[in-house]
Amino acid sequence: MTQNIYDNEAFFAGYSRLPRSIEGLEGMPEWPALRALLPAMAQLRVVDLGCGFGWFCRWAAAEGAARILGLDVSERMLARARVETAPGAVTYRRADLEQLDLPAASFDLAYSALALHYIEDLEGLLAAVHRALVPGGRLVFSVEHPIYTAPRRPGWVESAGGGPGDGKVWPVDAYLDEGPRRTDWLAKGVIKQHRTIATYLNLLIRLGFALTHLEEWGPTAAQIALHPHFAVERERPPFLLVAAVR
Repeated sequence: MTQNIYDNEAFFAGYSRLPRSIEGLEGMPEWPALRALLPAMAQLRVVDLGCGFGWFCRWAAAEGAARILGLDVSERMLARARVETAPGAVTYRRADLEQLDLPAASFDLAYSALALHYIEDLEGLLAAVHRALVPGGRLVFSVEHPIYTAPRRPGWVESAGGGPGDGKVWPVDAYLDEGPRRTDWLAKGVIKQHRTIATYLNLLIRLGFALTHLEEWGPTAAQIALHPHFAVERERPPFLLVAAVR
């Protein structure tokens, strides 16, 4: 089962204080780049993998999506999402993404923000997503950049922008040795799955996706002008953004 660190009291309290938890999508410095990868939402059937507090689900509903399913393993996250979401197009459901079972050809868009690097059986999850998308359906996701998941020594500190790079930085080590990495971020013993960029991309290709965009995200000059502490993220990109078509 996916590690449910978000229901850890200390982790949840710390995560709830991050800008992306308070400000939503506008608190995600990578959101403009992710949004540019998304199709028009009107009448789409959307699944959000690791929906958290439901910010993207509510945005998709406001943009005209016909039906949005938000999935998360954390009861704490889903409880807040339900409270903050008006009745309508959005449905939230607790789900272990390691054992995802969705009806075939039932969605036009699968979206995930900073959740897939927690998944051990990523191939199984992406195969399930491929089955659940209609032909021509899109997958758009972000993960922590592999240079951040690679180090084996704990010590990352979350940046004000919600990325991993504004605190103690360890050199990248054992980059090609994939597998679980333990880090002490917001709580002790957080497990993230390290994969190389090549593994992410080749997995998608092998499953039948066609890649349409890959971005090693870093803040723009305009963002750094507004938030000078973002400048460190130009030294090492914190996020990998990927778009693909079924």
